[in-house]
Amino acid sequence: MKYHNEIQRRRTFAIISHPDAGKTTLTEKFLLFGGAIQIAGAVKSNKIKKHATSDFMEIERQRGISVATSVMSFEYNDILINLLDTPGHKDFAEDTYRTLTAVDSVILVVDSVNGVEDQTRRLMEVCRMRDTPVIVFINKMDRDGKNRFDLLEEIEKELKISLHPMTWPINSGKEFKGVYNLYDHNLRLFTANTKATEDDEDLTSISDINDSLLDKKVGEKDAAVLRDDVELVDGVNGPLDEEAYLAGIVAPVFFGSAINNFGVKEMLDTFIRIAPTPRSRETTTRELNVEEEKMSGFIFKIHANLDPKHRDRIAFLRVCSGKFLRNKYFHHVRLDKDVRFSNPYSFLARDKSIIEDAYAGDVVGLFDTGNFKIGDTLTEGENFYFTGIPSFSPEIFKEVVNKDPLKTKQLEKGLLQLTDEGVAQLFTQFGGNKKIIGCVGELQFEVIQYRLLHEYGASVTFNSMPFYKACWLTSKDPKKLLEFTRFKQANIAEDKDGHVVYLAQSEWFLNTEITNNPDITFHFTSEIHKAEM
Repeated sequence: MKYHNEIQRRRTFAIISHPDAGKTTLTEKFLLFGGAIQIAGAVKSNKIKKHATSDFMEIERQRGISVATSVMSFEYNDILINLLDTPGHKDFAEDTYRTLTAVDSVILVVDSVNGVEDQTRRLMEVCRMRDTPVIVFINKMDRDGKNRFDLLEEIEKELKISLHPMTWPINSGKEFKGVYNLYDHNLRLFTANTKATEDDEDLTSISDINDSLLDKKVGEKDAAVLRDDVELVDGVNGPLDEEAYLAGIVAPVFFGSAINNFGVKEMLDTFIRIAPTPRSRETTTRELNVEEEKMSGFIFKIHANLDPKHRDRIAFLRVCSGKFLRNKYFHHVRLDKDVRFSNPYSFLARDKSIIEDAYAGDVVGLFDTGNFKIGDTLTEGENFYFTGIPSFSPEIFKEVVNKDPLKTKQLEKGLLQLTDEGVAQLFTQFGGNKKIIGCVGELQFEVIQYRLLHEYGASVTFNSMPFYKACWLTSKDPKKLLEFTRFKQANIAEDKDGHVVYLAQSEWFLNTEITNNPDITFHFTSEIHKAEM
């Protein structure tokens, strides 16, 4: 219980959503409330558009989307918040899935105009697998969207989670007048472009919803509708069951407009009150108690060239127990060696500062010379890995074609470093040097091509390969495996760790090979930890 107080004041969460739902905008409003930034990314200053704080890669700024998870730490009301802003685009889902293993709760942003979309469903499936507590923020209430009741019904049905409204909207679109806080019993009137630092002049306390002050503020007609809505919502839901929220069964819901910084403070205030503190975690040997004194943590993300000028490579460590100390030796389980870090970082997007210590729930950036892979564990001597870090078989395969043979070394270095980040997998075809990249989405190839050119000076094109799925092969009979790889040379490759992979042309071919080769096991995910314990 040595670090109990430090653990209790930490909240580590991710913001997730479908692209364009307003996730990055909401992230910035949180940072404004925490005093971490003074200007939002969408604000124009000196005719130069300042880009979203959390979108630090050049290609993100060009396309206006997030393609890499950003880590930000800031304080709000004496609570230390570690916020992870994730990619919304489906092609970068794997990065988001892994990020969800490093947080204790999530805020899901839903666009009130479009409602639940495909990516939203997939993200919620990952949350349900881990029983991750979820808060829902229904954004863009100042735009003409779906009926509030229809929207709640759609979210419950599509995402298979019970909702508990904490605020309630008064109209929507051009008629949007504000939200009524069902918990604090006050009314916040909508005004566009509200700053996070402004006083609550638009906040009206209404201890009794039948108070005539409500009619004066929003008009008799809207006041009558609000009273009916609140009576119905309160009658169905009652008080929030916080235990059900922590178990991932019930999701509190807030309505607002992130771009106008409206309805955000209510959610943030509720979040720091009810969101879980860092939790205990399962490992390959035992359950690790978050209150244990010895430090442990795992790498959930690696990013090369966070600062292109310095060619740095940062591994992101989620601290799970104990106290991380600068310059202290910790045990790298996979490499079975002790390592120390003289310059561990905390982050505010592109800005980073050196820290002396960190506790459970914190995310620390570690300068990496190539020692880390996703899923690696640091401990104070004990050998185990944290479980539940997902990896996926690629769905699209393309051969890398080098356009400049003089840059072969730069290309090889770039391919190794970028695929270490986990956004793609690298294969070398059997008996040759043909490099094949496997991804789960087309946009990843565009990002890899861009980064290879601008960060490593390597110019490439991609040729599509006729493969359907990658399967990792193991067998108790080495001769059988050797025979198979020789016979199927055109479909055999090695991953970057030297493990044998079968690249199947179609589902039929794959099923045929599985049936015809009972002595060989076909694995549909690359095991992140292949080291013998």
